[in-house]
Amino acid sequence: MPNRRNFLKTSLLGASASMLAWGGRLGAAPARRTTKAAAARVVSTWDFGIAANQAAWGILGKGGNALDAVEAGVQVPESDLKNHSVGKGGYPDRDGHVTLDASIMDADGSCGAVAALEHIEHPISVARRVMERTPHVLLVGEGALQFALEQGFSKQDLLTREAEQAWREWLKTAKYQPSINSEVRDYGTGLPGGAHNHDTIGMLAIDANGRMAGACTTSGMAWKLRGRVGDSPIIGAGLYVDGDVGAATSTGVGEEVIRNAGSFLVVELMRQGRSPQEACKEAVMRIVRKRREASRTLQVGFLAMNRDGEAGAYAIQHGFAYAVCDARKQDGLVPAQSVYSTSYS
Repeated sequence: MPNRRNFLKTSLLGASASMLAWGGRLGAAPARRTTKAAAARVVSTWDFGIAANQAAWGILGKGGNALDAVEAGVQVPESDLKNHSVGKGGYPDRDGHVTLDASIMDADGSCGAVAALEHIEHPISVARRVMERTPHVLLVGEGALQFALEQGFSKQDLLTREAEQAWREWLKTAKYQPSINSEVRDYGTGLPGGAHNHDTIGMLAIDANGRMAGACTTSGMAWKLRGRVGDSPIIGAGLYVDGDVGAATSTGVGEEVIRNAGSFLVVELMRQGRSPQEACKEAVMRIVRKRREASRTLQVGFLAMNRDGEAGAYAIQHGFAYAVCDARKQDGLVPAQSVYSTSYS
């Protein structure tokens, strides 16, 4: 008869073989399985995400891939002269320069980004070129501009007359103070918002083949210090995509998101079994717990979607909303839950 030691050895070998069959290595969690592929869907931050989603849906609705969809989608606010937080028409830094940040990420971990890029209308497309045509992830400043021009992008002046007038008005006091939910003032549907200041658009998509992608683009905080870069072009902060789990993006004061590797955190929480909203809430609460007093005067929101197409969001302050677009409805807008419920004028 086998002794106890041999029995335990045989049992452990059998368990190891089973684990290797599931995950490819001892200790690996089994891959998440679904009964059917998720339907195509795209979600994005803020009210102006509605128009961006519809552009993305022009690709997804025809069976196109998620990466093409998110690039085309966020190009809409990048070109919108009324949008002072993204792309051309964005408010400048304190020295009068419009500098743009963007990132893009595919389901397999491929990613590209640019930061402090000037004179190029669509930084998201430059970010995609970085991903596809260089061995790098992030190019910045003059180097990013040089690369863009080499890739055939046209150089132009991004400072619009309206943005310049706003900047010159600001110079009278030169007071820099981020305001909560400034994004909804121009694009709002009754949601509370403050004065114009800053923000971004983050977009997440899943196509008919179940492949995910994400994009994030911004002109950053108005009147920022020259050279300041927020979370938007930082993979793992402003954007993160894992095709086996889901994707996340952020909005609000980028410094707070960077400190917590926010979008990566949200995806990892979903990997552990949290729903998109639960994962976003936990990421928000980590910021609030660490910076209780500061959190009362700043906004951070997270938006996530898992590989099944389930979306969710959470924010520090009331007023954040996200746009949803799929085959059933192309102009959905969902108010996000928040820690605080104060309204701002």
